[in-house]
Amino acid sequence: MAADCRPGPVAVLGAGVMGTAIATTVLGSGLPVVLLDVGQAELDRAERTIETQLRHARMMDALPSGRTPGRLVTTTSLSALAGARAVVEAVVEHQATKVGVLVDAAGVIDADTPLISNTSGIPIDALADSLPRPQQLIGTHFMNPAYLIDLVEVIRGPRTDEATVTAVTELLAALNRRAVVVRDSPGFVTSRLLHPMLNDAARLVDEDVATAQDVDRLMVGCLGHRTGPLRTADLIGLDNLVDSLAALYERTGEQRYRPCEQLLAKVRDGDLGRKSGRGFHDYRETLS
Repeated sequence: MAADCRPGPVAVLGAGVMGTAIATTVLGSGLPVVLLDVGQAELDRAERTIETQLRHARMMDALPSGRTPGRLVTTTSLSALAGARAVVEAVVEHQATKVGVLVDAAGVIDADTPLISNTSGIPIDALADSLPRPQQLIGTHFMNPAYLIDLVEVIRGPRTDEATVTAVTELLAALNRRAVVVRDSPGFVTSRLLHPMLNDAARLVDEDVATAQDVDRLMVGCLGHRTGPLRTADLIGLDNLVDSLAALYERTGEQRYRPCEQLLAKVRDGDLGRKSGRGFHDYRETLS
């Protein structure tokens, strides 16, 4: 059955940066969303963020024309997942946390409902090990901001069945998103290529070769990078980047993935990027 013909909302688990952006993408395409998190304060903050992101998406002409935004329901109850057309897990990039959320969701949803883990690098088959129906699990790697970037990396695990792949690619088409399906691997394609570059850019700052501003200026002006690697790192969240690099280093043993001291120091100091107001660049005036 085509995903855009299935009844029910798209459920999003996790009201953080990626969860709210994915919810905005779905709502902006006219589909209903159930957004679940553990606390009402997180959900209230997410509602305000989604309203802002929908306005931003309209200003950027990033929403399908002629569609009324879908209805948003927020909840702390896992039972609200019953009847969802698809479930997108978008919690923190920690394997044990993701596994716990996915196992809980699998116990509520139907056997033919796609269970999607949004991850930047954790192998899908490692997440599937604890699930009662591993063929139901597939990965997506939405880029941030998801409501503006229309290409999505889709990761098919070795046990993901064809029906799940079809349902998820059709759902993405209904969201006006293009899917590129890749095979399961630590970091997949985008993170395997991007994250060591961001690590190296931070290392250049740590070695006092150049300032963060000059690293980004050179990469934008000379090599055509859209924002520069360190503004990209700030947008990802430096804590998220460190977690992803550490996971890649653990799984591959390659030194290029070992988080450099500059990144670790910024995370220790609470300078996490745009979401905290300061990372390699200062965003406090923008956020005020």
